[in-house]
Amino acid sequence: MKLCLRCAATFSGTGWRCTSCGGSPAEKDGFPAFAPELAADEGFKDAYFDELARLEAQNFWFRSRNRLIQWSLRRHFPGAQNFLEVGCGTGFVLAGVASAFPRLKLAGSEISSAGLAHAARRVPGAELFQMDARAIPFADEFDMLGAFDVLEHIHEDEAVLRQMHRAVRPGGGILLTVPQHDFLWSRMDEHACHVRRYAARDLAAKVRAAGFRVERITSFVSLLLPLMMASRRLQAAEDEGYDPLAELRIGGLANVLLEKMMSVERLVIRAGLNFPAGGSLFLVARKAS
Repeated sequence: MKLCLRCAATFSGTGWRCTSCGGSPAEKDGFPAFAPELAADEGFKDAYFDELARLEAQNFWFRSRNRLIQWSLRRHFPGAQNFLEVGCGTGFVLAGVASAFPRLKLAGSEISSAGLAHAARRVPGAELFQMDARAIPFADEFDMLGAFDVLEHIHEDEAVLRQMHRAVRPGGGILLTVPQHDFLWSRMDEHACHVRRYAARDLAAKVRAAGFRVERITSFVSLLLPLMMASRRLQAAEDEGYDPLAELRIGGLANVLLEKMMSVERLVIRAGLNFPAGGSLFLVARKAS
């Protein structure tokens, strides 16, 4: 069901006009906008979307994360019929899901209208809208919700998880990825407007407090953790000329080798083993039937 953010009534249908109060969202850059005052969001620089759109498809980390998400959807929610990505960015994850699951009905939200323009080009069949993740205009609507490297940008992450719980159908669930370990905090986190990195126990506790049952939580980017630690130390030593996107501009043989290491990690995770440490966390949780 759709949820009117003005009067809290639920309604169905193809349009967004509330059947109780007559309210409807504004429009921003051609997309329904539920929080237009935040469309030029300071929590994630608009120019960063342009950089990401150029780098994602060639970078081992983004490709490997997509494969992990696709496997988890197939493994944990094989009967899902619709999927909402909260904070869909440039649409790289949605495009990967669309390719792997062509019959899945897709929706994507982003607080920045700059990101939605990229997503619309990548996934023309998805329903896209501008939205504040702290106020999701749905109740018991989706089989699956995903938020991939989104929660770390939002101070009120627990409120977002509660909103996700309301939006997912009973028996449905969520997939999350977040950056892990405070000791990896670096200039890259600051550039990306992160407000935190997570410990596994803290993320799991917040997900449970929102009403979900955690089914799986594991670190990933684990085999590369020593390289990440060395990179962070190097960043801390640099006073000038810091390039916040240097870690994403990896090409050639190095990119191929790093992607192969991530493939080994994925085989371990698929075998049911969890990594205790890594650059990121991956979590699967379900709402009670």
